Amino acid sequence: MKRLYDLAFGRAGDKGNIANLSVIARSPEAYQEIKAKLTADKVKAYLGDLVKGEVVRYEMDNIEALNFVLYDALDGGGTRSLRIDGLGKSLAGILLYMPWED
Repeated sequence: MKRLYDLAFGRAGDKGNIANLSVIARSPEAYQEIKAKLTADKVKAYLGDLVKGEVVRYEMDNIEALNFVLYDALDGGGTRSLRIDGLGKSLAGILLYMPWED
């Protein structure tokens, strides 16, 4: 089964209760496919209840990457959450494991 990590790698950050996930394409062809198919709604649906707020997508064509800002996604933030690891890096790993259809 193909997964998003076959087309891209990721970076993540977090501040308070907001996570920032970047999906960086492995090739120009992969970027065009990811850009066409990976919407903010699809990211929010895939992450389910982990993201309580809005998901906003930003396109960075110059570096062939998409950046997703996930609001209310860290269970109150690193110092308030009871999650074992509520940081953005975990969410990036989950997203990259998303099954991918050609």
